[in-house]
Amino acid sequence: MCRPEDLPMRKMMLSLLLLAGVSMAAQQAPQLPAPFATESANNTPRVVDAPAGAKLQVPPGFTVQPWAAGFDMPRFMLLAPGGEVLLSDSGAGNVYVFADGNGANRKMLISGLNRPFGLAFWRNYLYVAETNSVKRYAYDAKALTVGPGQEVVKVPGGGNHWTRAVLFDRAGQKMYVSVGSSSNISPDPEERAAINRYDPDGSGHEIFAAGMRNPSNIHWYPNSDTLWVTVIERDGLGDDLPPDYFTHVQQGGFYGWPWAYFGPHPEPRHNGQHAELVQKTLTPDVALPAHNSPLDFAFYTGTQFPAPYRGGAFITLHGTWNRSQRAGYKVVYVPFANGKPSGPPKDFLTGWMIAPTNKDVWGRPVGVVQLPDGSLLVSDDGGKKIWRVSYARS
Repeated sequence: MCRPEDLPMRKMMLSLLLLAGVSMAAQQAPQLPAPFATESANNTPRVVDAPAGAKLQVPPGFTVQPWAAGFDMPRFMLLAPGGEVLLSDSGAGNVYVFADGNGANRKMLISGLNRPFGLAFWRNYLYVAETNSVKRYAYDAKALTVGPGQEVVKVPGGGNHWTRAVLFDRAGQKMYVSVGSSSNISPDPEERAAINRYDPDGSGHEIFAAGMRNPSNIHWYPNSDTLWVTVIERDGLGDDLPPDYFTHVQQGGFYGWPWAYFGPHPEPRHNGQHAELVQKTLTPDVALPAHNSPLDFAFYTGTQFPAPYRGGAFITLHGTWNRSQRAGYKVVYVPFANGKPSGPPKDFLTGWMIAPTNKDVWGRPVGVVQLPDGSLLVSDDGGKKIWRVSYARS
Protein backbone atom coordinates (compact mmCIF):
# COMPACT_ATOMS: atom_id res chain seq x y z
CA MET A 1 0.00 0.00 0.00
CA CYS A 2 1.37 3.40 -0.90
CA ARG A 3 1.60 6.15 1.64
CA PRO A 4 -0.68 9.22 1.15
CA GLU A 5 2.34 11.42 0.55
CA ASP A 6 3.36 9.17 -2.37
CA LEU A 7 0.10 9.64 -4.27
CA PRO A 8 1.03 12.86 -6.18
CA MET A 9 4.25 11.30 -7.45
CA ARG A 10 2.47 8.08 -8.46
CA LYS A 11 -0.11 10.15 -10.31
CA MET A 12 2.64 12.01 -12.16
CA MET A 13 4.39 8.78 -13.16
CA LEU A 14 1.13 7.28 -14.42
CA SER A 15 0.54 10.39 -16.53
CA LEU A 16 4.04 10.20 -18.02
CA LEU A 17 3.61 6.53 -18.85
CA LEU A 18 0.32 7.23 -20.60
CA LEU A 19 1.92 10.05 -22.60
CA ALA A 20 4.88 7.90 -23.54
CA GLY A 21 2.59 5.08 -24.58
CA VAL A 22 1.01 7.16 -27.33
CA SER A 23 4.32 8.60 -28.55
CA MET A 24 5.82 7.61 -31.85
CA ALA A 25 8.80 5.32 -31.67
CA ALA A 26 11.80 7.37 -30.64
CA GLN A 27 13.96 8.60 -33.48
CA GLN A 28 17.56 7.51 -33.62
CA ALA A 29 19.48 9.71 -31.20
CA PRO A 30 22.57 11.61 -32.38
CA GLN A 31 26.06 10.95 -31.10
CA LEU A 32 26.66 13.04 -27.99
CA PRO A 33 29.61 13.47 -25.63
CA ALA A 34 29.79 11.17 -22.64
CA PRO A 35 28.31 12.52 -19.41
CA PHE A 36 30.85 14.31 -17.22
CA ALA A 37 33.43 14.47 -20.04
CA THR A 38 34.24 17.88 -18.56
CA GLU A 39 33.60 19.20 -15.08
CA SER A 40 30.42 21.15 -14.47
CA ALA A 41 31.30 24.85 -14.50
CA ASN A 42 29.81 27.75 -12.57
CA ASN A 43 30.64 30.60 -14.92
CA THR A 44 27.96 33.24 -14.44
CA PRO A 45 28.29 36.24 -16.77
CA ARG A 46 28.76 39.80 -15.61
CA VAL A 47 26.64 42.30 -17.54
CA VAL A 48 28.48 45.56 -18.18
CA ASP A 49 27.96 48.69 -20.22
CA ALA A 50 28.87 48.37 -23.87
CA PRO A 51 32.64 48.85 -24.26
CA ALA A 52 33.85 51.76 -26.35
CA GLY A 53 33.39 50.94 -30.02
CA ALA A 54 31.34 47.80 -29.37
CA LYS A 55 28.90 47.02 -32.17
CA LEU A 56 26.45 44.25 -32.86
CA GLN A 57 27.29 42.20 -35.92
CA VAL A 58 24.82 41.17 -38.65
CA PRO A 59 25.32 39.73 -42.15
CA PRO A 60 26.14 42.10 -45.04
CA GLY A 61 23.22 44.29 -46.06
CA PHE A 62 21.58 44.20 -42.62
CA THR A 63 21.60 47.00 -40.05
CA VAL A 64 20.84 46.92 -36.33
CA GLN A 65 19.78 49.97 -34.33
CA PRO A 66 18.28 50.69 -30.89
CA TRP A 67 14.48 50.81 -31.06
CA ALA A 68 13.51 51.50 -27.43
CA ALA A 69 15.35 51.67 -24.09
CA GLY A 70 14.95 52.34 -20.39
CA PHE A 71 13.44 49.06 -19.19
CA ASP A 72 14.17 46.87 -16.18
CA MET A 73 14.03 43.40 -17.79
CA PRO A 74 12.49 43.55 -21.28
CA ARG A 75 11.50 40.06 -22.35
CA PHE A 76 8.62 38.78 -24.51
CA MET A 77 7.16 40.86 -27.34
CA LEU A 78 3.89 40.45 -29.21
CA LEU A 79 2.61 42.10 -32.37
CA ALA A 80 -1.05 43.03 -31.93
CA PRO A 81 -3.59 42.71 -34.77
CA GLY A 82 -3.64 46.51 -35.06
CA GLY A 83 0.12 46.78 -35.54
CA GLU A 84 1.03 47.94 -32.04
CA VAL A 85 3.80 46.09 -30.17
CA LEU A 86 3.39 44.79 -26.63
CA LEU A 87 6.29 44.06 -24.27
CA SER A 88 6.47 42.26 -20.93
CA ASP A 89 9.01 43.84 -18.57
CA SER A 90 9.43 40.97 -16.14
CA GLY A 91 11.66 42.82 -13.68
CA ALA A 92 9.35 45.81 -13.31
CA GLY A 93 6.16 43.73 -13.40
CA ASN A 94 4.79 45.79 -16.27
CA VAL A 95 3.34 45.33 -19.74
CA TYR A 96 3.92 48.17 -22.21
CA VAL A 97 2.31 48.96 -25.54
CA PHE A 98 3.99 50.85 -28.39
CA ALA A 99 1.46 52.62 -30.60
CA ASP A 100 1.85 52.26 -34.36
CA GLY A 101 4.77 49.90 -33.85
CA ASN A 102 6.93 52.91 -32.96
CA GLY A 103 9.50 52.51 -30.19
CA ALA A 104 9.09 56.17 -29.20
CA ASN A 105 5.35 55.77 -28.53
CA ARG A 106 5.52 53.80 -25.28
CA LYS A 107 2.59 53.57 -22.90
CA MET A 108 2.15 51.65 -19.66
CA LEU A 109 -0.64 49.12 -20.17
CA ILE A 110 -0.54 46.96 -17.00
CA SER A 111 1.54 47.23 -13.82
CA GLY A 112 1.96 45.35 -10.56
CA LEU A 113 2.35 41.89 -12.11
CA ASN A 114 4.36 38.95 -10.78
CA ARG A 115 7.16 38.53 -13.34
CA PRO A 116 5.03 38.65 -16.49
CA PHE A 117 6.39 36.91 -19.57
CA GLY A 118 4.03 35.40 -22.15
CA LEU A 119 1.37 37.48 -23.94
CA ALA A 120 -1.43 36.40 -26.29
CA PHE A 121 -4.66 37.73 -27.77
CA TRP A 122 -7.97 35.86 -27.79
CA ARG A 123 -10.98 37.70 -29.18
CA ASN A 124 -10.99 41.09 -27.42
CA TYR A 125 -8.87 39.89 -24.50
CA LEU A 126 -5.17 40.19 -23.78
CA TYR A 127 -3.83 37.21 -21.83
CA VAL A 128 -0.76 37.71 -19.63
CA ALA A 129 1.21 34.78 -18.21
CA GLU A 130 2.75 35.55 -14.83
CA THR A 131 4.92 33.09 -12.99
CA ASN A 132 2.00 31.72 -10.94
CA SER A 133 -1.06 32.76 -12.92
CA VAL A 134 -2.57 33.49 -16.31
CA LYS A 135 -4.81 36.56 -16.32
CA ARG A 136 -6.87 38.16 -19.04
CA TYR A 137 -7.85 41.77 -19.63
CA ALA A 138 -10.46 43.25 -21.94
CA TYR A 139 -8.37 45.10 -24.54
CA ASP A 140 -9.39 48.33 -26.27
CA ALA A 141 -7.28 48.46 -29.41
CA LYS A 142 -8.28 52.05 -30.23
CA ALA A 143 -7.64 53.61 -26.84
CA LEU A 144 -4.81 51.18 -26.02
CA THR A 145 -6.24 50.50 -22.58
CA VAL A 146 -7.34 47.40 -20.66
CA GLY A 147 -10.06 46.57 -18.17
CA PRO A 148 -9.59 44.88 -14.79
CA GLY A 149 -7.63 41.64 -14.76
CA GLN A 150 -9.34 38.28 -14.30
CA GLU A 151 -7.39 35.16 -13.32
CA VAL A 152 -8.24 32.24 -15.58
CA VAL A 153 -5.58 29.71 -14.53
CA LYS A 154 -3.45 29.23 -11.45
CA VAL A 155 -0.01 28.07 -12.53
CA PRO A 156 2.37 26.20 -10.21
CA GLY A 157 5.18 28.52 -9.18
CA GLY A 158 8.25 28.32 -6.99
CA GLY A 159 11.68 26.90 -7.60
CA ASN A 160 13.52 27.47 -10.85
CA HIS A 161 12.20 28.40 -14.30
CA TRP A 162 9.67 31.11 -13.64
CA THR A 163 8.81 32.13 -17.23
CA ARG A 164 5.44 31.04 -18.67
CA ALA A 165 4.45 31.20 -22.34
CA VAL A 166 0.81 31.40 -23.45
CA LEU A 167 -0.62 30.76 -26.93
CA PHE A 168 -3.98 30.05 -28.60
CA ASP A 169 -4.66 27.74 -31.51
CA ARG A 170 -5.82 29.16 -34.84
CA ALA A 171 -9.44 28.27 -34.15
CA GLY A 172 -9.34 30.04 -30.79
CA GLN A 173 -10.62 26.94 -29.04
CA LYS A 174 -7.64 25.99 -26.89
CA MET A 175 -5.04 27.81 -24.80
CA TYR A 176 -1.52 26.43 -24.39
CA VAL A 177 0.66 27.30 -21.39
CA SER A 178 4.26 26.12 -21.05
CA VAL A 179 5.63 25.65 -17.52
CA GLY A 180 9.23 24.77 -16.69
CA SER A 181 10.43 22.44 -13.96
CA SER A 182 11.12 23.62 -10.43
CA SER A 183 14.51 21.90 -10.30
CA ASN A 184 17.35 20.55 -12.40
CA ILE A 185 16.57 16.80 -12.39
CA SER A 186 14.12 16.11 -9.54
CA PRO A 187 10.63 14.95 -10.64
CA ASP A 188 7.80 17.48 -10.48
CA PRO A 189 3.99 17.44 -10.53
CA GLU A 190 2.61 16.81 -14.02
CA GLU A 191 1.82 20.47 -14.79
CA ARG A 192 5.52 21.34 -14.67
CA ALA A 193 8.14 20.55 -17.33
CA ALA A 194 5.20 20.36 -19.71
CA ILE A 195 2.97 22.14 -22.19
CA ASN A 196 -0.48 22.39 -20.66
CA ARG A 197 -3.69 22.86 -22.63
CA TYR A 198 -6.93 24.50 -21.45
CA ASP A 199 -10.15 25.97 -22.73
CA PRO A 200 -9.91 29.78 -22.99
CA ASP A 201 -11.70 30.17 -19.64
CA GLY A 202 -9.13 27.97 -17.89
CA SER A 203 -11.25 24.83 -17.69
CA GLY A 204 -10.61 21.48 -19.35
CA HIS A 205 -6.97 21.10 -18.34
CA GLU A 206 -4.88 18.39 -19.99
CA ILE A 207 -1.18 17.73 -20.58
CA PHE A 208 -0.41 18.28 -24.26
CA ALA A 209 3.23 17.15 -24.07
CA ALA A 210 5.61 16.37 -21.21
CA GLY A 211 9.24 15.74 -20.31
CA MET A 212 10.55 19.21 -21.29
CA ARG A 213 12.74 20.63 -18.53
CA ASN A 214 12.05 24.24 -19.44
CA PRO A 215 9.83 24.79 -22.51
CA SER A 216 10.70 28.46 -22.73
CA ASN A 217 8.50 29.46 -25.66
CA ILE A 218 5.89 28.09 -28.03
CA HIS A 219 4.70 29.27 -31.45
CA TRP A 220 2.81 27.79 -34.41
CA TYR A 221 4.54 27.12 -37.68
CA PRO A 222 2.94 29.68 -40.07
CA ASN A 223 -0.47 28.75 -41.48
CA SER A 224 -0.44 25.36 -39.79
CA ASP A 225 -1.47 23.53 -36.65
CA THR A 226 2.08 22.37 -35.92
CA LEU A 227 3.35 23.60 -32.58
CA TRP A 228 7.06 24.33 -32.06
CA VAL A 229 8.97 24.85 -28.83
CA THR A 230 12.39 25.90 -27.57
CA VAL A 231 13.60 23.92 -24.56
CA ILE A 232 16.39 24.69 -22.10
CA GLU A 233 17.92 21.44 -20.91
CA ARG A 234 19.57 20.39 -17.65
CA ASP A 235 22.83 21.42 -16.02
CA GLY A 236 25.72 19.52 -14.49
CA LEU A 237 26.67 16.99 -17.19
CA GLY A 238 29.57 18.91 -18.71
CA ASP A 239 30.29 21.75 -21.11
CA ASP A 240 28.59 20.23 -24.15
CA LEU A 241 25.85 18.04 -22.69
CA PRO A 242 22.98 17.89 -23.16
CA PRO A 243 21.97 20.03 -26.14
CA ASP A 244 19.23 22.57 -25.68
CA TYR A 245 16.74 22.07 -28.49
CA PHE A 246 14.11 23.35 -30.91
CA THR A 247 11.44 20.94 -32.05
CA HIS A 248 7.92 20.46 -33.28
CA VAL A 249 5.67 19.11 -30.55
CA GLN A 250 3.82 15.85 -30.86
CA GLN A 251 0.58 15.73 -28.91
CA GLY A 252 1.04 13.18 -26.16
CA GLY A 253 4.79 13.17 -26.74
CA PHE A 254 7.31 12.57 -23.97
CA TYR A 255 10.66 14.35 -24.36
CA GLY A 256 12.69 12.75 -21.59
CA TRP A 257 13.02 14.99 -18.56
CA PRO A 258 14.06 14.07 -15.93
CA TRP A 259 14.88 10.46 -16.88
CA ALA A 260 16.46 11.00 -20.30
CA TYR A 261 17.80 13.76 -22.53
CA PHE A 262 17.77 14.39 -26.30
CA GLY A 263 16.22 11.09 -27.21
CA PRO A 264 16.77 7.85 -25.30
CA HIS A 265 19.94 8.90 -23.48
CA PRO A 266 19.48 7.93 -19.81
CA GLU A 267 20.17 10.55 -17.17
CA PRO A 268 23.12 9.00 -15.28
CA ARG A 269 22.22 10.62 -11.96
CA HIS A 270 18.96 8.62 -11.90
CA ASN A 271 20.80 5.28 -12.01
CA GLY A 272 18.67 3.52 -14.60
CA GLN A 273 15.26 4.46 -13.20
CA HIS A 274 12.26 4.32 -15.54
CA ALA A 275 13.95 2.64 -18.48
CA GLU A 276 10.52 2.34 -20.10
CA LEU A 277 10.26 6.14 -20.28
CA VAL A 278 13.83 6.47 -21.52
CA GLN A 279 13.02 4.14 -24.42
CA LYS A 280 9.91 6.15 -25.32
CA THR A 281 11.68 9.51 -25.32
CA LEU A 282 11.32 11.41 -28.59
CA THR A 283 14.36 12.91 -30.28
CA PRO A 284 14.02 16.66 -30.98
CA ASP A 285 14.34 18.12 -34.47
CA VAL A 286 17.19 20.60 -33.93
CA ALA A 287 20.04 20.39 -31.43
CA LEU A 288 21.15 23.76 -30.09
CA PRO A 289 24.46 24.25 -28.26
CA ALA A 290 24.36 23.04 -24.66
CA HIS A 291 23.51 25.56 -21.92
CA ASN A 292 22.88 28.39 -24.44
CA SER A 293 19.33 28.98 -23.10
CA PRO A 294 17.02 29.59 -26.09
CA LEU A 295 14.24 31.87 -24.87
CA ASP A 296 12.17 32.74 -27.94
CA PHE A 297 11.91 32.25 -31.68
CA ALA A 298 10.08 33.72 -34.66
CA PHE A 299 9.30 32.13 -38.01
CA TYR A 300 10.13 34.66 -40.70
CA THR A 301 7.20 35.26 -43.07
CA GLY A 302 8.25 38.62 -44.51
CA THR A 303 9.88 39.64 -47.78
CA GLN A 304 12.24 42.39 -46.59
CA PHE A 305 15.03 39.92 -45.80
CA PRO A 306 16.77 38.13 -48.70
CA ALA A 307 15.71 34.62 -49.72
CA PRO A 308 18.21 32.69 -47.54
CA TYR A 309 16.51 34.17 -44.45
CA ARG A 310 12.89 33.55 -45.45
CA GLY A 311 10.70 30.77 -44.12
CA GLY A 312 12.98 29.66 -41.29
CA ALA A 313 13.23 30.48 -37.60
CA PHE A 314 15.22 33.12 -35.76
CA ILE A 315 16.09 31.87 -32.25
CA THR A 316 17.44 33.94 -29.35
CA LEU A 317 20.20 32.35 -27.25
CA HIS A 318 20.34 34.11 -23.88
CA GLY A 319 23.80 32.72 -23.08
CA THR A 320 25.58 30.25 -20.83
CA TRP A 321 26.60 30.02 -17.20
CA ASN A 322 27.13 26.23 -16.86
CA ARG A 323 30.03 26.11 -19.31
CA SER A 324 33.76 26.72 -18.82
CA GLN A 325 33.93 28.92 -21.92
CA ARG A 326 31.13 31.37 -22.56
CA ALA A 327 28.79 30.74 -25.51
CA GLY A 328 25.50 32.01 -26.87
CA TYR A 329 24.48 35.65 -26.34
CA LYS A 330 23.29 35.84 -29.93
CA VAL A 331 20.46 35.21 -32.38
CA VAL A 332 20.76 32.27 -34.77
CA TYR A 333 18.80 31.31 -37.86
CA VAL A 334 17.54 27.80 -38.69
CA PRO A 335 16.54 27.38 -42.37
CA PHE A 336 13.36 25.46 -43.23
CA ALA A 337 12.13 23.68 -46.35
CA ASN A 338 8.67 22.14 -46.72
CA GLY A 339 7.85 22.90 -43.10
CA LYS A 340 10.92 21.18 -41.66
CA PRO A 341 14.40 22.31 -40.63
CA SER A 342 16.78 21.99 -43.58
CA GLY A 343 20.11 22.95 -42.07
CA PRO A 344 21.96 23.65 -38.83
CA PRO A 345 21.66 26.91 -36.89
CA LYS A 346 23.87 29.72 -38.18
CA ASP A 347 24.82 32.98 -36.52
CA PHE A 348 22.71 36.00 -37.43
CA LEU A 349 23.01 38.67 -34.71
CA THR A 350 26.15 38.54 -32.56
CA GLY A 351 28.50 40.79 -30.62
CA TRP A 352 27.11 40.99 -27.07
CA MET A 353 29.75 38.54 -25.82
CA ILE A 354 33.20 40.09 -25.61
CA ALA A 355 35.11 36.78 -25.70
CA PRO A 356 34.51 33.15 -24.66
CA THR A 357 37.07 33.50 -21.88
CA ASN A 358 35.82 36.91 -20.69
CA LYS A 359 33.22 37.08 -17.92
CA ASP A 360 31.80 40.35 -19.25
CA VAL A 361 28.89 40.62 -21.68
CA TRP A 362 26.98 43.77 -22.62
CA GLY A 363 23.66 42.28 -23.61
CA ARG A 364 21.52 39.14 -23.55
CA PRO A 365 18.85 38.57 -26.23
CA VAL A 366 15.45 37.28 -25.10
CA GLY A 367 12.45 38.01 -27.32
CA VAL A 368 12.15 38.25 -31.10
CA VAL A 369 9.19 39.39 -33.17
CA GLN A 370 8.65 40.33 -36.81
CA LEU A 371 7.17 43.74 -37.62
CA PRO A 372 4.72 44.27 -40.50
CA ASP A 373 7.47 45.76 -42.68
CA GLY A 374 9.55 42.58 -42.32
CA SER A 375 12.13 43.92 -39.89
CA LEU A 376 12.81 42.15 -36.58
CA LEU A 377 12.74 43.41 -33.01
CA VAL A 378 15.00 41.72 -30.46
CA SER A 379 14.66 42.43 -26.74
CA ASP A 380 17.83 42.53 -24.65
CA ASP A 381 17.41 42.17 -20.89
CA GLY A 382 21.13 42.72 -20.28
CA GLY A 383 21.26 46.05 -22.08
CA LYS A 384 17.65 46.81 -21.01
CA LYS A 385 16.60 47.80 -24.50
CA ILE A 386 15.04 46.61 -27.76
CA TRP A 387 16.95 46.43 -31.04
CA ARG A 388 15.59 46.59 -34.58
CA VAL A 389 17.22 44.59 -37.39
CA SER A 390 16.41 45.59 -40.97
CA TYR A 391 17.72 44.89 -44.46
CA ALA A 392 18.52 47.52 -47.06
CA ARG A 393 18.06 46.26 -50.61
CA SER A 394 21.07 47.02 -52.80
